[in-house]
Amino acid sequence: MPTYKAPLRDLRFVYNELFDPTELQHLSGFEEVTPDLVEAILEEAGKFCENVLLPINRSGDEIGVRFDNGQVITPPGLKEAYQAYSENGWGALTADPEYGGQGLPKTLGIMIEEMICGANVSFGLYPGLTVGAYNALVSHGADELKQKFLPNMVAGIWSGTMCLTEPQCGTDLGMIRTKAEPQADGSYQLTGTKIFITSGEHDMTDNIIHLVLARLPDAPAGIKGISLFLVPKFMVNEDGSLGERNPVFCGSIEHKMGIHASSTCVMNFDGATGYLVGQPHKGMQAMFVMMNAERLGVGMQGLGIGEASYQNAVAYARDRIQGRALKGALQADKPADPLWVHPDVRRMLLTMRAYTEGNRALAIWVARRLDEANHTTDPQRKQDAEAFIALMTPVVKAFMTDCGSEIANLGMQVYGGHGYIREWGMEQFVRDARIAQIYEGTNGIQALDLVGRKLPANTGRNLRPFFHELSAYLESKQDDPRPEFQPFVTGLAKVFVRLQQVTGWIAEKGMKNPEEGAGAATDYLRMLGLVSLAYLWARMADIALAQRQGDEALFYQAKLDTARFYFERLLPQTGALTSAIMSGCASMMNFNPEAF
Repeated sequence: MPTYKAPLRDLRFVYNELFDPTELQHLSGFEEVTPDLVEAILEEAGKFCENVLLPINRSGDEIGVRFDNGQVITPPGLKEAYQAYSENGWGALTADPEYGGQGLPKTLGIMIEEMICGANVSFGLYPGLTVGAYNALVSHGADELKQKFLPNMVAGIWSGTMCLTEPQCGTDLGMIRTKAEPQADGSYQLTGTKIFITSGEHDMTDNIIHLVLARLPDAPAGIKGISLFLVPKFMVNEDGSLGERNPVFCGSIEHKMGIHASSTCVMNFDGATGYLVGQPHKGMQAMFVMMNAERLGVGMQGLGIGEASYQNAVAYARDRIQGRALKGALQADKPADPLWVHPDVRRMLLTMRAYTEGNRALAIWVARRLDEANHTTDPQRKQDAEAFIALMTPVVKAFMTDCGSEIANLGMQVYGGHGYIREWGMEQFVRDARIAQIYEGTNGIQALDLVGRKLPANTGRNLRPFFHELSAYLESKQDDPRPEFQPFVTGLAKVFVRLQQVTGWIAEKGMKNPEEGAGAATDYLRMLGLVSLAYLWARMADIALAQRQGDEALFYQAKLDTARFYFERLLPQTGALTSAIMSGCASMMNFNPEAF
């Protein structure tokens, strides 16, 4: 059975050393969020993940959710864990105090979300969907809806979902057929079927609040004719008590490759009562608030599973003895040496480590900008933060989940044949990680969003904060006298030039032929992710070089050595990506489709 320890030391390093924690404290509402407070909360969250969530991860995967006459029964221990999660206030951590939340930074919430996903990603999906629904309602819901539904959602008494996909439409939401008929009392009756609805039905909360995309009778065709509605499982009386059952029912559950303890439902709306969220025909604006929050959360799933897989692969590589070190026996008194003596095993372990620690820094970087966008009083600073978030959200979702799946597979590879056997738990990481590349918009769709929407928006404004920050850093370090640091400066400068070149190439070619931009999108997103991590690893190496003496010399030396591995063995991918992007799309688009 796999183990998991919350990566508290590295979380503290990123929060307190890579970034300046006082910058968050200078934002409105966060004045009392001291590093000591953050550390105390992280420690308690780590204990909860290790002692409550981890022990039910394996059993939840083995038993899975059960469908019984319209009811979904979660695996043993899940309901009790959810109750403990809610009672301890974890779901209320970053919510607005007006609705019972604690008003803490999203940055702290993201760090805790990583630990939850590392310990039990199936569990994390239940409160994660509620957070997304909360965000959509806060941004676009009428005050009456907010007061009526948000306090119980924040408290964990009620949960939330997002209902988008239908049998005939996934990515192309303009094909939605679910109907919403206006009623005399201002409500609507919704009729239709939604599929792949995470947490659509379960036994852990008293009520489930569905956010549903549907069409009004006068809706224009396509994406511009979609509205968003709140549809509760149980109606809510004026005094806040639960009333009659609303006719929205789970028709079946999906039997999936992974995340077995998470319910994935077919939901049937049979004239269910709903309430409009936001403006008619403007549902996608409201839903994107929820989807963007979920995309950041899905990125944390890749990060959390990657960390768990890495930890277990390291433990196995230390304990398992196989073969001899190529330079001679390391443990002559034993029949073989541990796995970690072999170069290829070290390649796998360091790849896992470099991506995991780099992506942790990336996630916290983006989360800090999210806090900045929501709490700064400086209009320019807010605009820059929002531009940065728009650019990096598809990268966090796609790059980090691609890495998570790669890391999970590498972890299984370290175990060899034992990794393929269920009892070791490594194959569960592979299965659980795989969905993150698919839902909340496939990673290919994230790449198209990046290249087709985020890059050209406002004449490239979304790129400016990112490019300006990297340029300023390189300028500040170009005359750094330390010979050990210069490879990081020159390496970052080289890939930054490459990124600028391919960005210009895509902008030029994409204007003439949109298929050129689309054909380059996935490679470009990966390149942007790799360069982002290069910038963060350079900064981490900068810190580590000055901290290699003292009680934590091993930690900082390992940070520096991992940075070197990243720059020498992983970052060179950008060269191949540049060649692939600039080769154009002809080899793809000129291929005869009848030959497939």
